[in-house]
Amino acid sequence: METSSVAAPGGPPPGRGNLLATALRRSLRQGYGAAELRADLGAGLVVGIVALPLSMALAIASGVPPQYGLYTAIVAGLAIALAGGSKVQVSGPTAAFVVILAPIAARHGLAGLCLATLLAGGLLVALGYARLGRFIEFVPHPVTTGFTAGIAIVIGVLQLRDFLGLEVAELPAEFVERVEVIVRALPTARWQELLVGVVTLGVLLGWPFLSRRVPAPLVALGAGTGLAALLAAWLPGAEVATIASRFSYLAADGSTVAGIPQLPPLPVLPWHLPGADGAPITLTWELLRELVPSAFAIAMLGAIESLLSAVVSDGMTGKTHDPDGELVGQGIGNLLAPFFGGFAATGALARTATNVRAGARSPIAAVIHALFVLAAVVALAPWLGLLPMAALAALLLQVAWRMAEARHVVHVLRVAPRSDILVLLSCLALTVLFDMVVAVTVGIVLASLLFMQRMASESRTELVDQAELDLERPLPDSVVLYRIAGPLFFGAANKAMTTLRTVARKGVTVVVLDLRSVPVLDATGLVALESTVSKLRHGGLVVVLAGIQGQPLRALAKAGWRNVAGSLAIGRDFERALETARAYAESDPDAPSLHLTHA
Repeated sequence: METSSVAAPGGPPPGRGNLLATALRRSLRQGYGAAELRADLGAGLVVGIVALPLSMALAIASGVPPQYGLYTAIVAGLAIALAGGSKVQVSGPTAAFVVILAPIAARHGLAGLCLATLLAGGLLVALGYARLGRFIEFVPHPVTTGFTAGIAIVIGVLQLRDFLGLEVAELPAEFVERVEVIVRALPTARWQELLVGVVTLGVLLGWPFLSRRVPAPLVALGAGTGLAALLAAWLPGAEVATIASRFSYLAADGSTVAGIPQLPPLPVLPWHLPGADGAPITLTWELLRELVPSAFAIAMLGAIESLLSAVVSDGMTGKTHDPDGELVGQGIGNLLAPFFGGFAATGALARTATNVRAGARSPIAAVIHALFVLAAVVALAPWLGLLPMAALAALLLQVAWRMAEARHVVHVLRVAPRSDILVLLSCLALTVLFDMVVAVTVGIVLASLLFMQRMASESRTELVDQAELDLERPLPDSVVLYRIAGPLFFGAANKAMTTLRTVARKGVTVVVLDLRSVPVLDATGLVALESTVSKLRHGGLVVVLAGIQGQPLRALAKAGWRNVAGSLAIGRDFERALETARAYAESDPDAPSLHLTHA
């Protein structure tokens, strides 16, 4: 997996200093003037245009009304930009969260979704202040590729109902049952919905070849909305479902109004929002305990996705981000958003890439994007209600296709080792059939076990021919030299020590163990080495441990290993250790002593 350096030019070293608003402070410190503001203003407007329909579509896919996706983009997008550690990252609702959020919304409604987000925000802040940002590099690439492709498949299947206009009251939570319901409902597909969806998707895919100055979603959704209006005007009964026909809200006077409210996000206690039955929920410890696993999943996915997006933006800009500061910023955004009706947010790769390509210079661009979405909600809410559901489904189908990275997955399946292919396919299947938490947990454990198996296969012990050493003075025939190579850890120690269990060469009095190629020694390796050395010594042999590296030497010293005259000699200097072995073999009372020292 690609990783990034976090040392910012002119900024504090990684892991030190204040973690709050590191990207904004770095941008201002490096100089921010009118030229930078103009660049950020243009980039923020472009990203805002992209984020506007996408935020609504992702809210709908997550099981909540579209305005809450807009509130997430506004509040979380603004807070994370100001508090985070990446200069050009744009945050908001993302497609990856859909597979986690939709089940929460189905069980606990919007209130449960916001509470889970609140808990996840606290976890993210804790991860940042625990300086765990760098640990993202330990998530294997096949794991991220597998669960991302799996999420893309789930999202794509979820969009088929609106894209085809199927008459399905509710989609089951389980993937297999969901597919069965969609297949059975295929005869109910409506041609007008499909036409609007196909036209929107065609424009989304084709517009970038004509122009990159105007965002493709703006043109495509405009075309889809126009087509839907023409069908409704010219063909009686050919109306296409829109946001306004599917969603409504309660006005201040108690009346029900179609579409989304023409209001900014207003402060609210998350548990006062509607639950699964439409009524506010009761905040209890039992509910919080039930939401903790979901909150953990949101936090882990948010950390992974935001830091991967930041790494990609680093590659595009040549800049660096502060991973711990970014986690703190993401946490603050997810802590604040639920108090304004927002749900889980993280760094959005597509919007971040758009931001970079549009010329963003600092976090101010992401702030402007959030303010644009706010202005659109206040000024254009009635018009946003005209967007066809099929057009929004087409937008998410394109997002899912990009997430899947089918070419990259095929390439990995062709060239990667079998162990990595197993991890990738396992994560993909588990994400689709179960959930992302199960997939990532199993994927990391499986990848770790396979890695340990590979490392164990690299650990070996072999008898060394003196001719290989090119010594000025050959060792006596009574000295044998074994080279131990590779890490001596719990997966490899016993295998590596098997060769030394018996040294059955006639006339051998001294055994030298060359440890120069052993970088790591854990407790299991220590026990295995101790057992082997003990057996050799009880057999009347002198054992010399030669060329020990720093960490193994410190482990031996901590375990109380010491030189034993006439029986055991330990040292870092390989040449001096050979002299000691030679002296013991020749029964030299003046054999040079070795000192168990460690760095």
